[in-house]
Amino acid sequence: MTDHTKLTRNVAAIGLGSMGYGIAMSALRGGHAVWGVDINQEQMQRFAGEGGQTGALQEVADSLDTVIVTVLNAAQAETVLFGADGIVPHLKAGAALLCCATVPPAFARDMAARCAGHGVHYLDAPISGGSTKAAQGELTIMAAGAPEAFAALRPVLDSIAETVFELGDEAGAGSAMKAVNQLLAGVHIATMAEALTFGMTQGVAPDKFVEVISKCAGTSWMLENRAPHIVAGDYTPHSQVNIWPKDLGIVMDIARSASFSAPITAAALQQFLAAAGMGLGSEDDAAVAKVYARNAGLTLPGEA
Repeated sequence: MTDHTKLTRNVAAIGLGSMGYGIAMSALRGGHAVWGVDINQEQMQRFAGEGGQTGALQEVADSLDTVIVTVLNAAQAETVLFGADGIVPHLKAGAALLCCATVPPAFARDMAARCAGHGVHYLDAPISGGSTKAAQGELTIMAAGAPEAFAALRPVLDSIAETVFELGDEAGAGSAMKAVNQLLAGVHIATMAEALTFGMTQGVAPDKFVEVISKCAGTSWMLENRAPHIVAGDYTPHSQVNIWPKDLGIVMDIARSASFSAPITAAALQQFLAAAGMGLGSEDDAAVAKVYARNAGLTLPGEA
């Protein structure tokens, strides 16, 4: 029988947004001691109230085994790792860092090299599955890094993920795979919105669209997950519109550097930029349908 007490880790979960909070809670349920950190003090207090550790991160940094970083972008990741109050220089040698942010592959390689300079293991580990899977400890993780990084992080990975794809010994491979996934996910959301509103022009009600197309070849995971938000007229953000200019922007930057034409990605990106320009950036990403509705003079469910 496995002695799970030996697998308990001291964990800092930096970033308690919709994904990060679920990851932190899953680590907590896995028996780890978890410090939740966020610029939103209410989120930190909420996490502490559910069993998270209290106390300043700087005071316990040298006792941490694992740091999970679930922030918005590369700039935020670099700040929390190596900024004025960055955590990495304060970690003990052999500590391991799990970077779940969606970042360019070159950035992941740079962070891994800088962490290695401090004796800290770095796993390039972008995630997929949404806030629901994060809360259930059932994420899919696209991970790349040295075998020592995987070994050090295994107890925490077991707590937060259902599937961990090991994509190589060098950071960057995980982020490259995440870019492929985000190309598809972003295009699927935009295409779902286009198809739903196109159907409306032909008298196809949004609820009927979901009922029928979800059972047909034209469906997708994103269609089945996001289209019901439109039907309900509920744009509470599970994943914000603002995520997509960043993530599809990363895809386009990589494509440009590879001299690769990605016209369908570019078209989807423009729709998310239009949605952000309409002031919808903090709404659920299904709100990209409002761009189509506005342009076609349609009224979506829940709108006057």
